[in-house]
This record gives sequence, C-alpha cells and structure tokens, in this order.
Amino acid sequence: MRFIPFAPLALLLASPLAAQDTPPPAAEPARPAPKLIVVISVDQFSADLFAEYRNRFTGGFKRLLDGAVFPAGYQSHAATETCPGHSTIMTGDRPARTGIIANDWVDLNGPRPGMVYCAEDERVPGSSFSNYTASDIKLRVPTLGERLKNADPRVRTVSVAGKDRAAIMMGGHKVDQLWFWRDGKGFISYSDRAIPASVGRANVTAEAQIAKPGAALVEPAWCKSIDRPIVANGKTVGNGRFARPAKNEGLWKASPAFDTAIFGLATAMVQDMKLGRGPSVDVLTVGASATDYVGHGFGTEGSEMCIQLANLDQTLGKFFAMLDKTGVDYVVALTADHGGNDIPERERERGMPMAARMDLTVNIKTVGDDIAGTLGLKGPLLFGGVNGDVWISNKLSPADRDRVRDAAVKRYAANPQVAAVFTKPEIAAATLPAGPPETWSLLQRARASFDTERSGDISIFLKPRITPIPPATTPAGTIATHGSIWDYDRRVPILFWRRGMAGFEQPLSVETVDIMPSLAALVGFALAPGEIDGRCLDLDGGPGSSCP
Repeated sequence: MRFIPFAPLALLLASPLAAQDTPPPAAEPARPAPKLIVVISVDQFSADLFAEYRNRFTGGFKRLLDGAVFPAGYQSHAATETCPGHSTIMTGDRPARTGIIANDWVDLNGPRPGMVYCAEDERVPGSSFSNYTASDIKLRVPTLGERLKNADPRVRTVSVAGKDRAAIMMGGHKVDQLWFWRDGKGFISYSDRAIPASVGRANVTAEAQIAKPGAALVEPAWCKSIDRPIVANGKTVGNGRFARPAKNEGLWKASPAFDTAIFGLATAMVQDMKLGRGPSVDVLTVGASATDYVGHGFGTEGSEMCIQLANLDQTLGKFFAMLDKTGVDYVVALTADHGGNDIPERERERGMPMAARMDLTVNIKTVGDDIAGTLGLKGPLLFGGVNGDVWISNKLSPADRDRVRDAAVKRYAANPQVAAVFTKPEIAAATLPAGPPETWSLLQRARASFDTERSGDISIFLKPRITPIPPATTPAGTIATHGSIWDYDRRVPILFWRRGMAGFEQPLSVETVDIMPSLAALVGFALAPGEIDGRCLDLDGGPGSSCP
C-alpha cells in the first residue's frame, strides 16, 4: 500500500550523495487483470455480526480474512434498507445519485398513484404494489458490469439473488443472465428471458426441498452460550434449529437452505457459462438473502443467527472451492446491503435499557388522523412510515399542506421516541456529505439518501434501539428489523480476496461505494474524477498500489 514513512532527522540531514548509495527497489511487474469479478452481498450481515463471529469461521469467511479486510465499512446513507444498499455496491454511488431512496416510496402523482416498489415498472397496465412487474427503470446510474459491457460487448454479466431488488440493483440494466426467487414460482427473471438448464435444475432441487419437512440442524458448540428462549411479540425465539414442516416456503427461506439454493444456482451459472474463461472479464453478483430473513424472523443474537452464519460460512467455502477448480483468476468482494438490530426484549436483558418497540403515538396514521381532527381537514393526510420519508396528501391546498407539515413536525419533534425530524427543504439545502461517514450529522446522512423527485415532504428518524415494530400479543412473522439512521444499521464489513494478494486489515472507515472503483481499477477500467461517489481502495498490501 502507498504511504509516506516517518523520516528520521538524521536521514533528512544526510547529503544528496548519501541518498544515492542505495538504489531504489525495482518496480514489481504489473499483475494481469482478473478474469472474473465476483461480488457477494450478504443481506443484513452487520459489522457487529462479523466482529462477533469472525474468530469462529473455518470456511469461506476464513479465506476472505486472508485478503483485504475493512471491518469498518459503511452503507453511509440514512436509508439502510435492501434496495438502497444494493444500489450502492456496484454503481459506486449513494442513493442520492442512484435514485433508490428506499425499498418503496409514495408517488402521489405517478402513473399509479400511491406506493411504488424500487424494482418495479408501475406503468405496466394492471400492476399493483403487491402484484408488480420487476424492472430496472428506477435505477438511475450504471453498474460496473454494464460499464464494462458498454466498453467491450464480450463482457458477460450474471446476477443471482434471493430477492429481485438485490439481483437488479447489483446487475444493472445490461445483463446476460439475471435470476431471483419469487414465492411459489422459484427462480424467475424478466418475462422475455428464456430459462436456461441451470435455472431449471435449481428450481427442481429447491422445490423438492420445500416439499419435504426440514430436520433440525446441528448446533455448533460455540452457539450454545446464546441458546436461550425469549418471547418477542408473542413469538418464542432464541433456541431454534430451523426444523420446519413440509411445504412451508417462508421457513425454508428463513434458513440456511435458501442460501444453499442461491449459491447452487450461481455455481451452475459459472460452470455452464464457463464464466471467466472467455476473451474478456466476466462479472458475477450474488445476493445471499437468508441472513436477512433469519434476522427479521428470529432476531440477530440467538441460536438461529449463530447456526445460519456457521452454515453460510461452509456454503461460501464450497463455492470458492468450485471457483478454484475452474482455474480462473478471480477476485471476490463481499459486503452487505445494511446491518440490523436485535429484538428489544433480548437487548434489554443484555444491558440496553433504551431498547423498546415503537409506541403507536409515532404511527403515521395515528398522527395524521390527529392532525386532521385538529385542523378540521379530511384525511388521510400523511403517507409513509418512520425512519424515513413521509408524504403529505396532494389533495390539499398549498396553505393546508404547510399547516399539516408544521403540525406533523411539531408533534414528532415532541415525541420522546423520535431523534430528528427534517423537512424536504432542510434536507435539500444541506451539502452532500464528505469525509469519514461515522462523523456525518443526521442531516448529512439523510442528504445522502435524498432525491428531489422521489423523497418525502418530511423525514422522521427514531432514537437508537427503538424498533419500528409496535408491540403485539399474537405471534408475528417479523419481530426485528433495520432501516434506521444509526451505525448498527449503517456499518457492514467489506472484504476482498484474490489468490496471491498480500492480505492486510485496515481499521479506518470506508464505504460500500468504494467497492466498485476498487474493482474497476483491478481490471484497468478508468473512471473520470467525480464521476461516482466512491473512491478506489488500495488492495495491494505491499509497497505498490492497485489504484491508478
């Protein structure tokens, strides 16, 4: 890595002739570019989970620990959700540039007024928020794969994920193969894409697994210390082993079996398409989704997450072993789309008295109805949610919209569970953040997720460890979540590995937008200054540099 060493005073006073006594070391020959770029996003794999389990890994994660390790990575923006996070990884841009401000948002003036999804085309006749056509049209910038493909049509790009938004946001607008899981249908793609044999085989295997009961998985010995049942919103978690009844697709997805299926399809794509063995570089992106489903359904600090990560570690190890057998020179980057927060019931037992569930006084409908009654207006007035954007009804006059905005800001600012409330003009006027992401103000974090056309009229952010899932007495599927403006949701590991590289660990903060330019430099693809938000990270652990 490039650095300027400290020079002792005696050396500074030495004569110029003395400095010439020792010839400079010969420059190392440039290493050829890798033939295959592999980028993996582990959904909801926080930096906290990485730190907690890194000394337990024996498989694929252990290999990555021998590469370039950046344990303090950041999804630096406020919108710590799946779609915005994935949009940063292969574009090098924050959501303010990608246009992906959330998983979904409200468009009151669009072709289908109301909620729209980040990976849909709402212009399709008959579409709805819950029955949509997957599309890449919301992504406003190109990915590395499509940039390379534009420069050289021989480049092949493949994107595989458990969620459509993960596959689309990492694959981009120009892909040779793009496949994601759709409940009840298996791995699917856009309607006009022919189904290759690899996808057919993957679906047959997955369908057979779902059809059968799932036996309880073996718990590693090091998981036993956190194996303890706890009730969260009427649901007992913390000591699960992923046993499941037959034909329960939801529980199959919230288990290590889902990642096995995703990497199984990625393996088949590598083998069938002979990725990395063509005339140019190829790009493969993989979105591993099971960790997110486990986190939402069971929390992040019980036996379930421990078993999930132990199994993912082995799945990654098998995937890398398969890549080794191809003989292809490949580089891997692994990160996450966001972090995650555990259930408040368990957090309070572990020294976090501030942990709580959202009170209904924060609920958008509750606040909107209260304002409507106070101001004598007809509702609904407010749309959206907390920890992000809120939109004011476009059926109101400009004066009434201002009244509603001011009333909402006042109510939320006074709520003891709310950390900050910003109006759209406040966020728009803020300068785009720069420098270490851990030093950004809350307003700067919101600015990094702001889009003039798509963002709401107000942005509301809860205090740390306030889970935006209200208390419930009946068992709920989702008991924990992410999406906050706080670092437990922003911080993610960023790991690079390539055979023969000099590994190192760099503890300073970096961003997921830095992944794309770092990989672009390895394959010699030039980016203009200021063209993207990210910067190249030097992945050479020696005196040289992998950056231009």
